[in-house]
Amino acid sequence: MTKIEAIIQPSKLETVKEALLEIGVEGMTVIEVRGHGRQKGHTEFYRGREYTIDLLPKIKLELVLADELVEKAVSTILAAARTGKIGDGKIFLSRIDEAIRIRNDERGAGAL
Repeated sequence: MTKIEAIIQPSKLETVKEALLEIGVEGMTVIEVRGHGRQKGHTEFYRGREYTIDLLPKIKLELVLADELVEKAVSTILAAARTGKIGDGKIFLSRIDEAIRIRNDERGAGAL
């Protein structure tokens, strides 16, 4: 099993979610986060004053998938989230040793 953590633009959430559902990804966790990478934020003017916005709103998707679905899911996220501009996000992959369904103690890939 593999955990996929994808940091994407908030405007791309629905597109990515629908694309993942189409390939058979049934469960995901969506978290609103703030951060920055190379773009380092930007400045804005509000009521005549300049403010530096250095932590930008992003969406973090977390999915744990059976290994055979991982490459297809990564390709789907890449295609659906890409705008071609700085700030599109990142994808991180981690190995998962075990998954346990709380309701009935089911273990392994069946618990996903």
